Amino acid sequence: MSCTIEVPTTEGATGLDSPLHGGPDAAGVPLHDLSTNANGCGPWPRALQALAAADARHYPDPAYTALARLLADWHAVAPARIVLAASASEFIQRLSVAVALQAGAPARVWQPPHAYGDYARAARAAGLRPAADAGAAALLWACEPSSPLGQAEPGLAARVAALRPGQTLVLDQAYEPLRLSGQPSLDAAALARVWRLITPNKALGLTGVRAAYAIAPVGADAALLARLRALAPSWPLGAHGVALLQCWASAPAHDWLADCRATLRRWKARQIDALARLGWQIEPSDANFFVAACAGCASAGGRFDMNSWLGGLRRHGIKLRDCASFGLPGRVRLAVAAPAAQDALVAALGASA
Repeated sequence: MSCTIEVPTTEGATGLDSPLHGGPDAAGVPLHDLSTNANGCGPWPRALQALAAADARHYPDPAYTALARLLADWHAVAPARIVLAASASEFIQRLSVAVALQAGAPARVWQPPHAYGDYARAARAAGLRPAADAGAAALLWACEPSSPLGQAEPGLAARVAALRPGQTLVLDQAYEPLRLSGQPSLDAAALARVWRLITPNKALGLTGVRAAYAIAPVGADAALLARLRALAPSWPLGAHGVALLQCWASAPAHDWLADCRATLRRWKARQIDALARLGWQIEPSDANFFVAACAGCASAGGRFDMNSWLGGLRRHGIKLRDCASFGLPGRVRLAVAAPAAQDALVAALGASA
């Protein structure tokens, strides 16, 4: 499977300083934002309470001793395997630099054909060159369920099985807590061989709180791990990030998430049915989001003005995510939303037709 990083086939490939993303824009927060993949049932009330009670008067423990232990116990791993990060994007940048320094020139990176743009953006900044063959890469990225498609990563288990010493594979699990169908590609033994990147803010419906962590593989390269820690800024997590991760590593949070998944499955079926009735083409997805082409978008080809169409929806309070920067022109990504937002989308589509 090939990887193209030099050309704009992935999110954020318009330049090192021009990342593309959904969410608020110059017009403010959309009334109905389907452009990001946050949990449509959120935010979790207990997490909101914890954030309100967070003590921001003081620095956190710079070693985050208690938090690392809590996360390690939650995952049943050694605390030394927990690496805290200011966000998933910060970890992606830091690890890319660490691998580039560790591997030396000309280190290479591999990523899926359609992937989160920060993988390629960080690679370019770190001087990593794209590898057409995963076996030739020092750094490999995977995300499951994937973004933007919300699908299993083809060949992921085989790539993990083929890992050689000196190769680093990161599995981005941002959407695993919001998996609504399907099964992970990796079993426990395979997971122990890869870096796992965990970002709870989407699952908890609080994307404005930036906090993440990674679990290093069993027997991780000690030099790479040390370099990764040395590259970290002082206090990557503030008091609110600490509070979010503390909430995440708790049974009540995951009980709430189980209820959310049941609700999201019903909402997803309703949303897909409504769009299918309008003639939309829906791509299969295991997650709380999916990619689709509106009626006439794909067939219109270059005659369809996606920016103008999305702008019209935005004026009706609806924001969707253009997938052109993911290498999927003529399609949009939509988060699963509550019925009221779905009805607003259908009404806006009718008004902008």
